Amino acid sequence: MEKIDTIDVQILDLLQENGRMKRTELAEAVDLSVPSVSERMRKLEDRGVIAGYHAVVDPKRLHIDITAFVRVISVGSDHYAEFVEAVSAMDEVQELHSITGEGSHILKVRVPNTTALENLLGRIQHLPGVRGTRTSLVLSTLKESRFLKAEPMVLHQPEPELNGVET
Repeated sequence: MEKIDTIDVQILDLLQENGRMKRTELAEAVDLSVPSVSERMRKLEDRGVIAGYHAVVDPKRLHIDITAFVRVISVGSDHYAEFVEAVSAMDEVQELHSITGEGSHILKVRVPNTTALENLLGRIQHLPGVRGTRTSLVLSTLKESRFLKAEPMVLHQPEPELNGVET
């Protein structure tokens, strides 16, 4: 049974705030030795709790000014795997979620301008199994975070993959 304790939670909180924090600083913050912190980090990585370390890039600085949420309405599940593979390969698509309610999927997309958005929507609408889309443009972003508040716990076992895609 895999668990995380209060020290693991502290390490996760610190790394989510600053993924480049030096191990010596982490060790000092959690009152452990550097080898102990390194071992805990390795275990968190091996268990899939820490899925990676990434730079956060400001889209506006790269002239990517449009963020939109696109609901995809599909005709059924016959083209599910093909749709997921095609949309996942589109650089403009930052998130792809299978949903309930109106539509089958919701996408978070970022593009430089409305012309690029129109072109992207055309590509999505021409995918097999796509009946249509509904798009909402983001006017302003008041909060955007990937921070997850962890607590000491027994870790959840990952579910098996569905059609080659983790759920």
